This record gives sequence, structure tokens and C-alpha cells, in this order.
Amino acid sequence: METQSDSNLTDSNLSKIASGETWNYEATVAKVETIIRKIETGELELAEVFDQFSAAVEYLHQCEYFLDQRQQQMDLLIETLNNDSDF
Repeated sequence: METQSDSNLTDSNLSKIASGETWNYEATVAKVETIIRKIETGELELAEVFDQFSAAVEYLHQCEYFLDQRQQQMDLLIETLNNDSDF
């Protein structure tokens, strides 16, 4: 089942994350941490908790996608190094 977060990841967010030009992993993690702090301290109204939780999940999906892309790049580099050492 595709969620709103999943559908957002197939849009322009993926190209932003892939290029790394306008998206920053550390800044996104900081946004999640801020949301968590606000939820835990009770700073938000109940309706806002749900909205912010949804945003945090979206940010975490973006982070996961970013890390998956970087892992694939690292795997490719390692494979290339291993193939080069065979010669």
C-alpha cells in the first residue's frame, strides 16, 4: 500500500535528494529531532502532533532513500576497486 510519504518520494523530492543540491541529510535529521522534541515536551496541540509526526515520517523516508543511494554508490566503487585489482 502506497502512503502519502511514498508518493512524495517519487516526485521532485527524489531528484533533490539524488542531486544533493537543495537537500541536506543533517538538516533533515535536525528537523526530525526538533519534531520529536516538540512532541515529547507536549508543545503541540493534538492535531498538530499528527501533522508533525507525518512530516517526520516523510523526512525519515527521505533520509533512508539518501542513505540507500549512497550505499549503492559505495558498493559500486568497491566492486570497481575489486575488479581493478584482478588485473
